[in-house]
Amino acid sequence: MDLSHNRLLRKKDINDMLAHYHSPLRKEMKTFDLTMLGIGAIIGTGIFVLTGTGALTAGPGLMISFVMAAVACLFASLCYAEFAAMVPESGSAYTYSYTTLGEIIAFIIGWDLMLEYLFAVSTVSAGWSGYFQSFIAGFGLKLPTVLSAAAGSTPGVTSFFNLPAFTIILLITTLLSVGVKETKRVNNVMVVIKIAIVLLFIFTAMRFIKPANWTPLLPYGMKGVFGAASSVFFAFIGFDAISSSVEETLEPSKTLPKAMLLSLGICTILYVSVSAIMTGVVPFRMFAKYIDHPVSAVLVYSGQNWIAGIVDLGAILGMTTVMLVCLYGQTRISFSMSRDGLLPPVFSAIDKKSGAPVKSTLLFGVIAAVMGGFIPLAALAELVNIGTLTAFVLVSFSVLHLRKTQPDLRRPFRTPWVPFVPIMSIICCVFLLINLKPVTWLRFVIWLAVGMIVYFSYSIKHSKLNGILAKKPSKFTK
Repeated sequence: MDLSHNRLLRKKDINDMLAHYHSPLRKEMKTFDLTMLGIGAIIGTGIFVLTGTGALTAGPGLMISFVMAAVACLFASLCYAEFAAMVPESGSAYTYSYTTLGEIIAFIIGWDLMLEYLFAVSTVSAGWSGYFQSFIAGFGLKLPTVLSAAAGSTPGVTSFFNLPAFTIILLITTLLSVGVKETKRVNNVMVVIKIAIVLLFIFTAMRFIKPANWTPLLPYGMKGVFGAASSVFFAFIGFDAISSSVEETLEPSKTLPKAMLLSLGICTILYVSVSAIMTGVVPFRMFAKYIDHPVSAVLVYSGQNWIAGIVDLGAILGMTTVMLVCLYGQTRISFSMSRDGLLPPVFSAIDKKSGAPVKSTLLFGVIAAVMGGFIPLAALAELVNIGTLTAFVLVSFSVLHLRKTQPDLRRPFRTPWVPFVPIMSIICCVFLLINLKPVTWLRFVIWLAVGMIVYFSYSIKHSKLNGILAKKPSKFTK
């Protein structure tokens, strides 16, 4: 096998993509739909679960942690927006890297994104299960303990299988298999409802704020703030899934940048508001008792039990849309990699009736459901963060690289203040990466090692940029 430098770093040509590319996917998405997609991915576990763990790490300074994470995402989103408006293919950071840094880097980031989305779906399903069981308990219903959580999830509790987590992923998989038109309608409705519920929490709980609870603002210093920022960064994952929908978007050069910035801005305001109110109402150390449902616990603490039940419902809807968007992003990344020959053709097979990659959706849906049902994934949540941050670094670097190597390319949206914005994006993301736990880095390296085995045993030989295979396009990409 020839593993020459050129083969490893061969690139896709953007001008050729613009001139000849035709997508088999149906265009259904508008600016509103994409904004709802972004909010659907961002507002979920971050508000309804991570605010509790973040408060224990940073105290009232959690609101600063969310701002820091949002600033890192803002810089990255401006870089993403330039590529999303310029490159006509799905694949997000994978496709962008393929046009600028070469095939092996693109494969690494695609493999990295598959890790991000797959574990995000499974991890969020566990949080969804907790809120769902809390919600039905209000009606006097309770699942058998052995079906309430994965084995080893709760010390001292004998459980075997997380039935709610398993079931919700299968339901979401079924919805995605029907088609993007139906998926966007369901997502839009759920996002509107959960935003209304978050606003209900804000306007209800703000009356019970005691400013004394904000003192000291930084009980663990900036170290606590930095640590919380690295962990709550999980809250912002998913906005990059918007860029995976480019082939299903009407006028993507205009709608994608708008949707990215709108969804990030709206969600940042909601995150900071909720974290400020939570730590203002409840002394932050008390969240150790409410780690699984901190937002509704604030209302119970304030005597607003009936509204707490509504918030539980909002959490259920919020996490449902996060899983929906992440599984959607997973299938579009694998679709792009398969179409380029880096994964087997089954991942890019499009169903004629739904216009969606049904086989890929079903495969990843079942894998995520099994993981959510049997494996306690709390320790793996940081793998989602490391995957996202690595993607952000490479996309930001790619903007700098392409501005230098191909300055005359048509850019419907241009990242402002280059090189300042890409450099700041890289600095912020690398800083957050440094603050992740060593065990997270070890697991990440193992995952990349598995990816390299796949690349050198399959992908490098089947790549469509390989001169021999380029003349034999797959039947799945016609």
